[in-house]
Amino acid sequence: MPSVAEKRLSLDDLQSIFPLTNPIPHPNTTPNLITSKDLLREEDLLRNPQSFRAWWTAIHTAREAFTFQSRDESSNLPEETATFLGPLATPYARISLQRLTYLYESALVQFPNSFKLWKSYLTMRISFVLGKQIVKKRAGGRKKFPEMKDALEDEKEDIEQWEGGLHPIIGWEEWKALVAVFERALMWLPKLPRLWSMYFSIFFHPKCPSVLSHTHARRTFDRALRTLPPSLHSRIWTRYLVWAESQGGATTVAVFRRYIAVDPSITEYYTNLLLSPSSGAPRPLEAAKLLLSLARKAARGEYTSPEGKSPYQLLGDWIDVVEKFSDDVGLDVEETDESHKAAAREEEEKEAQNQADEEPASVDGKLIRVAGPPVAVDSDGKALPAYDEDVDPLSSRKLNIERIIEKDGFGVYKDQAGRLWTGLATYWIKRGEFDRAKETFEKGLASVLTIRDFTQIFDAYSEFSESLISAMMESLADEEDEEDAAETEKELDIRMKEFEELMDRRPFLVNDVLIRRNPNDVQEWEKRVALWGTDDKRVRGTTGQAEEDLDSARKILEKATKVNFKAVEDLAEIWCEWAELEIRHENYDEAIRVMQRAAAIPKNTKINYHDHSLSVQARLFKSLKLWSFYVDLEESLGTVETAKQVYDKILELRIANAQIIINYAAFLEDNKYFEESFKVYERGVELFTFPVSFEIWNIYLSKFVKRYGGTKIERTRDLFEQALEKCPAKSCKSIFLMYGKFEEEHGLIKRAMSIYERGCQVVADEDKFEMYTIYIAKATANFGLPATRPIYERALEVLPDRQTAEMCLRFAALERKLGEIDRARAIYAHASQFCDPRVNEKFWKEWNDFEIETGSEDTFREMLRIKRSVQAQFNTEAHYLAAQTIAAKNGTGGNGGKAASIAEVPDAMAAAEKQAATGGPAFVAATKTAIHRLAEEADDAASAAAAANADEIHISDDEDI
Repeated sequence: MPSVAEKRLSLDDLQSIFPLTNPIPHPNTTPNLITSKDLLREEDLLRNPQSFRAWWTAIHTAREAFTFQSRDESSNLPEETATFLGPLATPYARISLQRLTYLYESALVQFPNSFKLWKSYLTMRISFVLGKQIVKKRAGGRKKFPEMKDALEDEKEDIEQWEGGLHPIIGWEEWKALVAVFERALMWLPKLPRLWSMYFSIFFHPKCPSVLSHTHARRTFDRALRTLPPSLHSRIWTRYLVWAESQGGATTVAVFRRYIAVDPSITEYYTNLLLSPSSGAPRPLEAAKLLLSLARKAARGEYTSPEGKSPYQLLGDWIDVVEKFSDDVGLDVEETDESHKAAAREEEEKEAQNQADEEPASVDGKLIRVAGPPVAVDSDGKALPAYDEDVDPLSSRKLNIERIIEKDGFGVYKDQAGRLWTGLATYWIKRGEFDRAKETFEKGLASVLTIRDFTQIFDAYSEFSESLISAMMESLADEEDEEDAAETEKELDIRMKEFEELMDRRPFLVNDVLIRRNPNDVQEWEKRVALWGTDDKRVRGTTGQAEEDLDSARKILEKATKVNFKAVEDLAEIWCEWAELEIRHENYDEAIRVMQRAAAIPKNTKINYHDHSLSVQARLFKSLKLWSFYVDLEESLGTVETAKQVYDKILELRIANAQIIINYAAFLEDNKYFEESFKVYERGVELFTFPVSFEIWNIYLSKFVKRYGGTKIERTRDLFEQALEKCPAKSCKSIFLMYGKFEEEHGLIKRAMSIYERGCQVVADEDKFEMYTIYIAKATANFGLPATRPIYERALEVLPDRQTAEMCLRFAALERKLGEIDRARAIYAHASQFCDPRVNEKFWKEWNDFEIETGSEDTFREMLRIKRSVQAQFNTEAHYLAAQTIAAKNGTGGNGGKAASIAEVPDAMAAAEKQAATGGPAFVAATKTAIHRLAEEADDAASAAAAANADEIHISDDEDI
């Protein structure tokens, strides 16, 4: 068994191995540094000291030689001792470290600014001190610019891990020498973040000496932030925060506070650290204040949670902290009451200051600030909120939980009242303030408006009462003092009685919630009466509460009309409800008097309805909702004159909409005031522009034509021209049609045709086809078919391709009716350029039938040639896919339609030949075509040969001409 002295000696022997690299190894001081094999290399380096390639080759050769030979080297030390020495356990490793250090240092004398050389040198030194780095396999790549929260998670996964490593005590000199090399490297290359990152990896090593991994590490991170430009700070802060989190305690708090001052996005992450037991003693007060600050900023729209939490969820997290650490975060009952009184005094002082008269301006008076009191602003010029100690994490003052939940909870999240009340009550329960908790539960039950919130509070209340009674019963069983036992038993009886009363009150409490939500629900009042049963006194009280007299209702409504509501429409709703109340009680004159009071017009009518600096009472006279109700009341209960007066006031105030104009005109028309109704329409079209005035013009013109017909033609024409003067193209079609119909019925046909022609030129492109169709129909009915030719020609010039093809079919049919076969054929040829044979089978079938019935073999061949040329023109991939899609949608295929077309040709031609053989009408000779053929002479010869053989008259579409 070795003695203690021997053990100490063995430790001293291990320490005596070091330092190996301090001072820097040199052939004069370190034996065996250069062997005979290295002489040639040294001579080459001495001859070419400025050759980087020579130095790099020498270093690379030395490293490869070490790597190759170290595989066969084994340590002669015990395994435990070799573990202490790590990568330097063998003598060969130690001499190799010295040789490589000598080479690198000699090279750096020549190239001190070489990043490649420094990085290779530092990597080599790290491998001998920190051990072998474990290379992790990462699934997927990292984001280029991730959020800090995601960057921290990625950095934790990618943090360097090592196998082995030099013992921090035995190899202290080498650890210190490694740090010194990094300091020298950063002295030469301070702006390279890669070197800093390699330096930081030392501090994450589990065997890093404590002298380096704490204060020195923190100062190194700070130096990096001071040295590198701000654009690279995110790379430093990521590792800095991960290191600080691993340290825990005051270091974590100090570093995270510094970063949050710049980027508050990781505040939620920081609060979790503050509450985590792994980071030292929890700091619930700071965490609660940070969460409260985030919840308020999120409610104002100034903060977005990286975790996707809503403002209410952040407030819920704050409540969870308050419930868990109630003694550390909140005030007790007495302090809470004092805080309430102080807050009330501040509110009173502030209100008194606002109501105090301002000091008049004078030479000796105070400085008058036109822009208001001075306000602190941030770097962007936005006003900073006033200092609030409740959200200052550096302040040690505890929070008034009741006031915060009332202000930031009930005042904002009214639909989550149940959770807020139970959270507040749980806070008092955790502090042992059971009476205050009971009071909180009662307040919650008396204020909620939904059954969901009521159920949440009642269940928590009953569970609290049951647990309290159970705890008192257990304490009573263990009580030895008779006086204390009697007092506990008395209190237990009181608690049990209160619990029984709570259970008995449940139906009444539920009924209270429903009545608070809708005080006018008669069924719920009837249920309340049924709940009281035979208690006549309670029943009478309930009935009196539900059915108050009309005078009391009027007094309440009178008070309501003086409330400064947020919106004018709310005040208008009050006046309308008052008038409806009078109508329900059949006080019709009183209802009209109420509306007269509400709609009283002040002397100054130039008040802006949207000026929120004025009270809603001052802007009420411009409420359209109020005037609409008033005019409906006058139409129903008043006279025609009073209704007209109300309508005129609406128009004078310039608050009327199109519906008011139409209603007013319809009201006058119903009462036989036709001219006045037309004047109202005139005022309406002057007040509004298109497209609103379009609807008014439509009604106005139809009413005027219906009323006067052809008795006032010039006036009617002026109205139509006035309507069309500013009417946009997309809206004028119906007015043109109405105008043309009027001229047909009461004016001149020629004028009607000119109106239709104007309409075809003016209307929007999507309406032109329909307008030309109507124009052609009217021209045909009045002037005959020949008169439509110029109309068709103008239509073909302006219509789009698809509609042009349809119009050409109609034009060709017209020419065919008139016996102009050549003109019809030319029209078909013109339209063919717009019709893909795979899509427009109807067009080609109609032309095919036309040629069979009226053409010759020559014209039929010409038609087929044009068809193939058009198909070749459309034969692109895009057109082909479009044709296939359209054909599939129409339920027909291209090949099937072609086969059917071919099948029909022989039958039709055979019928034509049979008719010719019996002496019927022969083919009409073609004189011209629309498209010139490329090889006219060859085609003429082929046509003559085909005409000689009647059996070959039917020609397939696929034949090569």
